[in-house]
Amino acid sequence: MENKQKICCTVGSCKYNDSSDGRCTLNEIIVTPNQGCDTKEPDESKCSSYEYDY
Repeated sequence: MENKQKICCTVGSCKYNDSSDGRCTLNEIIVTPNQGCDTKEPDESKCSSYEYDY
């Protein structure tokens, strides 16, 4: 069975952000923990697939 998860993006400077509906246009993303952060809050991680939209 194929999962069809939706990844949304609110980072307008990322080249993969579709500003019309707020979705990330990548087929997959890599999520990486921030170094030295152990808050157990969502900001502990970041999208390592981010690329600046020139």
